[in-house]
Amino acid sequence: MPPIIHGFDPPERFVAGTVGPPGSRTFFLQARTGIRITSISLEKQQVAALAERIDELLDEVMASDEVSAVIPAVAPLGLDDPHPLEQPIEEEFRAGTMTLSWDPADHRIVIEVFPFTEAAVVSPEQLDQDFEEPEPDEVFLVRIDAGHARAFVQRAAQVLDAGRPSCPFCGNPIDPDGHLCVRANGFRRREP
Repeated sequence: MPPIIHGFDPPERFVAGTVGPPGSRTFFLQARTGIRITSISLEKQQVAALAERIDELLDEVMASDEVSAVIPAVAPLGLDDPHPLEQPIEEEFRAGTMTLSWDPADHRIVIEVFPFTEAAVVSPEQLDQDFEEPEPDEVFLVRIDAGHARAFVQRAAQVLDAGRPSCPFCGNPIDPDGHLCVRANGFRRREP
């Protein structure tokens, strides 16, 4: 049976966002066209990796001599999206594998997100074995132009920065009730 494809080519809105207070936020990718909204939950690190890789891919395309499209170096004015996620948020699935590519025919970034499955998890002992990832039941597919991709990266950075501040010594997040810094051997730092 072919997978269910949640396709947006292009979406009216494609953003990363969160629900919940810092320290216990749930991250989502959300796309909307008209009244159709698709929300995919994922990890904070996946949002960071996706945004970083989109930025790198656009930089590679800009440096390429074969591309005739105009690729902005930063998000164009007017494409920023400071609004919260669309309601209601109904998770379609939890993100697992993600793929990213550039379609030179219509100058768009193509993002595919596949559901997380336990069958796709490989242990260190299985690394040398031939492994075939199972066919997904669903696919979240988004095709966006370079300007909207840069705007996605800019918003993702803002969403990631809106969490708990990082400890300047160990880099771990600081909770509102304090932080036991591993670089200080577990002692709390006192304010002078």
